[in-house]
Formats: sequence, C-alpha cells, structure tokens
Amino acid sequence: MTATFNDVVDLSTPVSVSAQPEIIAGWRGPVAPALSVNDLTAVIHQIRERAYIVVDPITGQHGVATGGGLVDEKSAGAWPVIAILPAMYPEWLGDRSFNEVHGTRFPYVTGAMANGIATTQLVIEMARTGCLGFFGAAGLQRHVVAAAIDELHDALGHTGLPWGCNLIHSPQEPALEESVADLYIERGVRKVSAAAYMSLTPAIVRYAYSGIHTDEDGNVQRPNMVFAKISRPEVARYFVHPAPAAMVAALVSSGQLTANEAALAASLPVAEDITIESDSGGHTDNRPLAPLFATIQAVRDEAVAQHRYLRPIRLGAAGGIGTPQAAAAAFALGASYVLTGTINQACVESGLSAEGKQMLAAADIADITMAPAADMFEMGVELQVLKRGTMFAPRAKKLYSLYTTYPSLDAIPDAERTEVEQKILGATFDECWETTKAFWNDREPAQVVAAEQNPRHKMALTFRSYLGLSSRWSIEGATQRRLDYQIWCGPAMGAFNAWTAGTFLAEPANRQAAQVARNLLEGAAVVTRAQQLRSYGVPVPPAAFDYRPRPLHIGNEL
Repeated sequence: MTATFNDVVDLSTPVSVSAQPEIIAGWRGPVAPALSVNDLTAVIHQIRERAYIVVDPITGQHGVATGGGLVDEKSAGAWPVIAILPAMYPEWLGDRSFNEVHGTRFPYVTGAMANGIATTQLVIEMARTGCLGFFGAAGLQRHVVAAAIDELHDALGHTGLPWGCNLIHSPQEPALEESVADLYIERGVRKVSAAAYMSLTPAIVRYAYSGIHTDEDGNVQRPNMVFAKISRPEVARYFVHPAPAAMVAALVSSGQLTANEAALAASLPVAEDITIESDSGGHTDNRPLAPLFATIQAVRDEAVAQHRYLRPIRLGAAGGIGTPQAAAAAFALGASYVLTGTINQACVESGLSAEGKQMLAAADIADITMAPAADMFEMGVELQVLKRGTMFAPRAKKLYSLYTTYPSLDAIPDAERTEVEQKILGATFDECWETTKAFWNDREPAQVVAAEQNPRHKMALTFRSYLGLSSRWSIEGATQRRLDYQIWCGPAMGAFNAWTAGTFLAEPANRQAAQVARNLLEGAAVVTRAQQLRSYGVPVPPAAFDYRPRPLHIGNEL
C-alpha cells in the first residue's frame, strides 16, 4: 500500500544512528573512494560528478566514490553502495518553473537599487549571465527611466534575454507612480519589481493585468509579470489574491483595462512571483528569513487552495543573501529563486561611487543602522543604511526629531537652527527651501503650493531634500559631503566581505556582478551537496561547507 501525505507515521521505535541502510549494488572504479578528510572535501566540491555513497567493508565508515560504475555487490573488489546521488548543477537549485517562465538559466535575481544604483549595465550583465536583473528606477525622473528602457531594449531586445524595472509605491507622489506604470505598459517592460507597497494601487493593478488574454488553445497569457517585494504577510495577501473587483471595475470604467482583461483578472493573482524580503538594505522590517518565509508561504498556500490556481505562485528569498550558506539555506526553505541587493551595490557595474564601494568593502555585519526614509519621511518609515564612515543616520534622525517636535521651520529654536544649518544642511533654511522649491516646481508643482500653505509640509520637504541629496552624493562621489553619504546596506554586506576575504573578490575592482552571482550559486550547490551526503551518513568535514570564491568562466555551458 502506498503511503499518503496524511498517514500517521509510527515513531515509537527509535532508529539507531549507527544503523546501516540497505546495500543496493556494488561499485568499482579506477580511483579509491574518498574516506579521509581531505579527500572527502575535494570530492564533495565536485558537484557535477555522480556520487556513489559506499561503505568501507572493514570499518563500516561511509565514503564517496566518483567515476567507475555499478557492479554486482558480490564482485571481487566491489565496494557496497547504499545510495547514488546524480550530478548537481547551480541551475537546479530553485524552482524549475522560474527559469522556464522567465527565460533565465539560473534562479538568481539582482534587486532594483534605487536612483539608478542598479544600472542598465548591471541589468545587461545579469541577462547575459543567465540571471534576471531589475533596473533601479525609483527616485528617477520619468525621462531618465525612459532613456534607460531604450538602452535595455537596444542591448537585449533582439536577444530574448529577460530584464525588468522597478515600480515603487509612492504615497507622496501618486502621479509619478501612475506615470511610470504608463511608461512600462507603453514601452513593453515585461517584468516589474513592485517595492515598498503597503496595499494595492491602481497603477500596479493596471500593469499586472494589462494585455492578459487567452491563446488559441484557451491558455491564459499574461505578458506583464509582477515581482512583489514583500516583508509582511498582510501585504502578501494583497498580491496572492486577485485584485479587488471594485478597483478593477474602476480601471475598466476609465478605459485603462478592457472588459476581457477584467474578466480574466478575476481568476489570477496580482503577482505570481513573491520576493520575501527579510533583513536587508534600504526599506526593511528587519525580519529573520526563516519565520518570515514560512508565514508568507502559508499565506500563499491558503490563496492557492481558495482560488484553485492552475499556475504556480513562486516565492523568492531576499535579504541577507551574501554567502553560499545563506543562498543554500534560502533554497532549502523552499525559495524558487534568490535575490541579492546590497552586495551588487559593491560591484563594478553599480551606480555607486568608487568611494562608496570602498566603504561597503570595509563593512562588518554590525556596521549598519536604521535612518528615516526620504520617500516616506512624514510617515516615520525607516530604512537600513551603512553606519561605518558616515554620519548620515544620526543627522537624518535629528531632522526627523525636529519635524515631529515643531510645527514649522520658524518655530525651531535659534540654537537648534544654527546647528542644523551649519552641521547638516550646509546652508540656511531659506537657501535650502529655495533649492527645494526649484526641484519640486520642476517635478511636481503642487507640492510647492501645498508647502506655501502648510508650514509643516514646507519643513518636511526641506528636510527631505537632505535625505534625497545624501543618496545622490554617495552616487556622485561628492567627497566634500562624505560624512553625509547615505548608502543602503544590510548585514549581507559584512558576511560577503568575510566570505571573500583573501580571495580575488576582496578587492572592489574585481567584484563583477556575474562572478559574484556564479560563485554564490556554485557555493550554494556545494553546501547543498555536502548536506545531502551528511544526511546519508557520510562524515562530512566542516571544510566541505566552506566554498571560497574563485574566478569562474562565464559562458553558456552547464
């Protein structure tokens, strides 16, 4: 009788750890099986070789053999075989449907670091490497994003390789969010990383369902694919269910969706790829990955059961992915793909200044802190930034403290005002407001009108200008404002630096995103293979779990 998922397993009889599995065959080959610490470490790292788990007939120790082949277990010189593991490839670590649906070779994504830090160059290199990269469109003007899309189409459009752009929730600038969504639909941007959403907006819903149709075989085709970056289960629920009927109906009424698109939308989730973001750089809730992943996984499974979806909803893992062990752990949790962020910011293709990359290269896992976020300053939302070598965080917190304490710039006491003008802003309040007003008159004049009528809003915009410029200074390498650099950073950066110490990736000039990606995945495959062998009783030495970066050929071969 075949066991079913709900069968009760009898655990009353303990199994001895020394119990031997059944002998299934014999093995014989030109090279003796690996039994010593050094030999086991070497063979475990040979992940592309079939591994025969053998038993030393004299000592009973389990070892690993490669090459050779199976023979009758009673043949002369045959080693008893208890298990056979096929070759392992980094391509196979995640959900195969991820690679198939998105046209990637590897289950690996680079995140959309804002203000163009995730450059078009980074996205192009990831596509050519067999991964998926998202352009960091958040914080950029529409015409800059449009130029980036043109560049990506020119470089990758004829290749069929995948790429995407960021769409960030902008509660302070909903018109900008709508405008960028329009741009993506018009220009055929087929993948979007939806970030910082606390609920659904018409912009992300319209993007998700625009163009959906059934083909001649009756299969639903959705050209636009949303990767929802989520750190809270309540937000995940918005994306794993179909969009609210009232919101979809309003989009139909305004002519932004067709009636046919709306009908199909009723049976499709807003997003079919959910990136579960744990403790990361930038916007984060500082949640540990394992409990967060399990919680959102349950939310996903509940939605799938409720709506009886025929298409999978994949879960990716982000935050803290800076070592092979972290990537392997994410895949072990059930991640379909992993997403890296902070460590790509330290790569040569990122838009961060050379000085900023050197600062990241010196970071340890504790050299991070939280600071007010420019885009959600008034709401008290914080993001995670580099602490070592910069005074941005305490200075930004000072500005937020003043904002919550006083009703206007004029109400701030003279002593506080002087300190802020001289030590933080580098200009008077009036001078800062004039440059801030010029910025918003060009970007969204309604903000200036509101500020001139509301002194508190004027104070918020003035202080937000420092937060926005501090990120720009770190990108441009404005050395005179080095202490004000805002560099988004999570604990993965410190772990990455420790992992790469003493290797070719220790030097920022060598940190090519493709080499970083391939080494992380190669190492994750090694760690996964080591754990598999350990579970079958092989005495895997600790060194086998320690994969160190090495220059890898970046080609198209498996």
